[in-house]
Amino acid sequence: MRRLSPVIWILAANRFVSACAGFMMLFLFLYLTGPRGLSLTAAGVITGVIGAGSITGSFTGGWFSDRFGHRRVMLTAGLFGGLGVLLVPWLPIPVLACVLPLTAYAGSVGGVAQSALVAVAGGSGDRRTAIAVSRAASNAGFVLGPLIGAALSAWSYDAMFVIEGVTVLLVRQIVARMLPREAPPAGPREKIRLWPALRADKGLLTLLPAILVVDLVYRQLYSTLPVYLGDSGHGVGLYAALIAVGSGMILVLEIPVALWLKRLPATAIIGSGYALVAVGFAMFGLGTHAVLMVVAMLVLTAGEILYKTTASAHLADLAPPGLVARYQGLYSGLATSGVVFAAPVGALVYGSGLLWPLCGAAAGIAAFAAFWSGRRVSIMAAAGNPVS
Repeated sequence: MRRLSPVIWILAANRFVSACAGFMMLFLFLYLTGPRGLSLTAAGVITGVIGAGSITGSFTGGWFSDRFGHRRVMLTAGLFGGLGVLLVPWLPIPVLACVLPLTAYAGSVGGVAQSALVAVAGGSGDRRTAIAVSRAASNAGFVLGPLIGAALSAWSYDAMFVIEGVTVLLVRQIVARMLPREAPPAGPREKIRLWPALRADKGLLTLLPAILVVDLVYRQLYSTLPVYLGDSGHGVGLYAALIAVGSGMILVLEIPVALWLKRLPATAIIGSGYALVAVGFAMFGLGTHAVLMVVAMLVLTAGEILYKTTASAHLADLAPPGLVARYQGLYSGLATSGVVFAAPVGALVYGSGLLWPLCGAAAGIAAFAAFWSGRRVSIMAAAGNPVS
C-alpha cells in the first residue's frame, strides 16, 4: 500500500467525495414524479434515456481519453457534468430531458478517464491494489451519500442538486491543481484501432460476454430481489440488511483480498468469483428463510470481491499501448449494462419461478468462460501466437 502512487490516493479521495455527493441518480425519479409532477411513464422514459446516455459514455469515453489524455478528459467531463447537475432546478422539462442524458454521458466519460488514470498509475505490479483502493473509496462514499441525499431532499430538492453540482465543480478544481500533468507522447502517435486488437485476443473475446452476463445476474439484487423478498413475506428491513451486509464486506475485505491474491492468475480469480455469484444466486431459490438469504448474500458478495477489481485490472493489463482507456471503457460498459437491462430481463423471467436457477446457471456458464479464457491465452502463448 505504501508503494502506491500519490495519484491513486488523490483519485480515491475524488471518488469518495463524488460518491458522497452523488444524489441525483438516487433521487431523480422521486424528483421528476414529485416536484416536477411527471407521470410514472414520463419519468421512466427520461430515466431510461439517462441510463442509455451513461452506457454510451462508458463505451465511447475511452476513445476521447486515449486521444486527448486521461487527465484532460476527466477534468473536462467533470466541468460539463457539474454544470448539468447544477442547472437542473431551473431547466424546463423538455430541456431537462435533453440535458440529463448528456450529463450522464459526461459522467461516464469522466469515470472511464479516471479508471484509466488509476490503471496507469498503478502499473502492472500494483494495478489490482490501486483499483481496489479506488473501489473502496467509492463504496464508502455510497454508504454516506444516500443518507445525506435523503436529508437534503427532505429539505429541498433544488438545494440538493445545487449542492451536488457545486461539489463536483469544487472537487474538480482541487483535483486539477493536485494531479500532475500528463507527459506528451515522445514521438509520432501510432494509430492503434480497438477492434483489430480485440479480434487478435481470443481469450479476451471469450471473457467479454461473461462480463455482461454476470452483470445482468448481479443487478437482480436491485430489481427482482426486493420484489421476491416482499412476495415471500419479508419486510424492507431484510432487504436493507442484505445490502448493508454486502457493502460492509466489500469495504472491509476488498483491499486485503486484492493484496493477498495479486500474484495469482487473473482469469482463475475472475472465474472463481463468477462461480460464487452463481452459487449465491442459486441459493435464493432454495427457500426464503432469512438466514438462508443472508448466507446467499455472503457467498455472492465474496464472488464480487474476487471478480470486480481483478477483471478491471485484467483488461488494463491486456490493453496495448494507447488503448488503456478504451479497454477500461469496454469493461465499464459491459459491467454496468445490467443497470439498463437487468430489470426488464428479470421481470420477464420472474413469473415463471425459474429466475434464481437461471441466474445460477448463467453465472456458472460465465465462470466456465472466464476459466476457459485463461486457458486459451496459455494455449496460444505455448504455440508462439500473439494474444493481444
